[in-house]
Amino acid sequence: MEANKVKAVFPGSFDPITNGHLDIIERASKIFDEVVVVVANNTGKKSLFTPNEKFELISSAIAKLNNVTVKLMDSDLAINIVKKLNGNVLIRGVRNEVDFTYEQSIALMNRKLDSTIETLILFSDPNKSFISSTLVREISLFGGDLSDLVPKNVETMILKKRGN
Repeated sequence: MEANKVKAVFPGSFDPITNGHLDIIERASKIFDEVVVVVANNTGKKSLFTPNEKFELISSAIAKLNNVTVKLMDSDLAINIVKKLNGNVLIRGVRNEVDFTYEQSIALMNRKLDSTIETLILFSDPNKSFISSTLVREISLFGGDLSDLVPKNVETMILKKRGN
C-alpha cells in the first residue's frame, strides 16, 4: 500500500450480510482509500452460509465499490486480522446502546493490544438499526419478507437454501 494511504478492515461473520452491513461498508468506502471486508471463518459456529458462499454474496453486493475487497480468513482477534492485512483502521458498526457499550470495551482492549491501529465506530443508519443477521435468519425460517433487510442476491440465496 502506498504511503499515506489508509486501509480500513471490517471483519465479521456476515451470516448473512445485511443492508445494515452494506450501509457501513459504503460509508467506510467514502472515508478510506481502501476497505477490506473480512469474512471470518468461525468453525465453531453453525452458519446458514459457507465461507465461500458468504465471500461470493458479499463480492456481488459490493461490486460497484472500486476500493472495497473481500477476503476469507480464519477467526482471530479483530486486531490481529487488521495487522495481518497491514491495515490502519478497524471498522465496527453499532446499531444501539448495547452494541456501543460492547464495542467500546473491545475498542479499548484493542488499543491496549496495539495502539497503532485505530478503531472507528460507525453508527447505523436509523432506518437500518433494527436489522441483524440473527433476525434475518429467524425471519427467513418462517417465510417472512426479507426484501428490505438484505441485498437481492442474498434474499435469492436464502430462499433457495430454505427451499422456497
